[in-house]
Amino acid sequence: MEKKKLIRLVRTDEGVVIDLSGKLAGRGAYLHDNRSCWEKALKGSLANALKIELTEKDRDVLRSFLSKLPDDSVSENTSTEVTDRM
Repeated sequence: MEKKKLIRLVRTDEGVVIDLSGKLAGRGAYLHDNRSCWEKALKGSLANALKIELTEKDRDVLRSFLSKLPDDSVSENTSTEVTDRM
């Protein structure tokens, strides 16, 4: 999958930020735009990729964004892999 079709998340001093521009500095991870990918990532793979412990505030921000994603049946890609990038 092309990187520009993925959603980038960045670890910052203030917490995890959804980086739709893809230009924020910091350790990042990429997720597909489907709910199952985000749900799996919240269970541990995202924290591992970002090398942090997700706070409850981080989880709230990510769940809020997740709730706006289309159902998986709408998305063509159902892979749940989290890709980390520095």
